[in-house]
Amino acid sequence: MKELFSITGNSQKLDGGAMFGNAPKAMWQKWVEVDDENRIDLACRALLVKDSGRNILFELGVGAFFEPKLKQRFGIVEANHVLLDSLTKVGLSHEDIDVLVLSHLHFDHIGGLLSEWQEGKAAELLFPNADILVGKQAWERANNPHARDRASFIPELMELLRNRDKIHLVDSEYSPLLGDGYRFHYSHGHTPGMMLAEITMPDGPIVFCADLIPGEAWVHLPITMGYDRYAELVIDEKADFLSDLMSRNGRLFFTHDSNIAMGRLAKNEKGRFCLQEHFSELVSLNR
Repeated sequence: MKELFSITGNSQKLDGGAMFGNAPKAMWQKWVEVDDENRIDLACRALLVKDSGRNILFELGVGAFFEPKLKQRFGIVEANHVLLDSLTKVGLSHEDIDVLVLSHLHFDHIGGLLSEWQEGKAAELLFPNADILVGKQAWERANNPHARDRASFIPELMELLRNRDKIHLVDSEYSPLLGDGYRFHYSHGHTPGMMLAEITMPDGPIVFCADLIPGEAWVHLPITMGYDRYAELVIDEKADFLSDLMSRNGRLFFTHDSNIAMGRLAKNEKGRFCLQEHFSELVSLNR
């Protein structure tokens, strides 16, 4: 039996226009709260699965590795490493995590691998006992970034990862390390080789949507981010992904939605994808 928990990481305030691409503000400000600097609240949420004695953590959030000036630039709200505190609340430390699953290697999804910033001290890798799963194409992109997204990666962290044991590059639907209870989908519109993890559950699968669908507002097919490489490809990928998932009574787990951790996929009276059965957090969800 799998037991699931939503794990809170450091939150951010980012420009709403960048997060909603070419959607007009008159539209997206109805869906989220916006401050006087045009910023919206974003979570950096992880998903913890306790499965047959193993602790599997999907993503790590942005963490607290940035120096104060960069924390301010990137809108990171808390100074401390919130993810570690959240793990403590469920009785774990970073040393207790057996497997880390990374959708891609942008800093707001893997910064939590690094220790909290301290003046005069180099950041260190946390989670020393974890096997790390990452998509092969996403790994290659992070090690050879394009000028379009070079700033999204942390060179120091990539160097540490290249020298670390137990890195597993995934390029198929399943990984022997996790078994057939976990399936991987791949998306290329946001960044090459982004890996969406599907967790098999008796009452329908749960998919960690990463940046293909960062929150409820982005379930609507035309809504993309300014950070995406190819907006049209993102829309096409979402259409195929959501159609398949809805046919299987699936649920979406969001990393960036500040209010909703998970919702079951549905269609509204206009035939548009939407959510029902919202969860603001998961506290020992098991089936």
